[in-house]
Amino acid sequence: QVQLVETGGGLVQAGGSLRLSCAASGRTFSRGSMGWFRQTPGKEREFVAAISWSDGRTYYANSVKGRFTISRDNAKITWYLQMNSLRPEDTAVYYCAADGAEWDYYRATEYDYWGQGTQVTVSS
Repeated sequence: QVQLVETGGGLVQAGGSLRLSCAASGRTFSRGSMGWFRQTPGKEREFVAAISWSDGRTYYANSVKGRFTISRDNAKITWYLQMNSLRPEDTAVYYCAADGAEWDYYRATEYDYWGQGTQVTVSS
């Protein structure tokens, strides 16, 4: 059984930083995309960032480009989201996702596994 465990959420002031981690267990991966999405009440889950598990290519939503960085550690089956210059509008529940499509990395429906979500709150 595949499990994704997220850590690193919390409360931070605007302009601050947080680092999210997502550790997978139960299987290994050789390809596909690992991603981060976020969701606020009443809205659909929104793509934030993704990384190719095979070659490390990264993709970002325009709203976070230049502020967030996604990275991976294949040996630990873990990926990260470094979030800098946080803004109040970044407040959301953040979900990690695994085994997404290589090219449709921005589609939540393309991912097979999901973490439980971690709250990120940015105060103004």
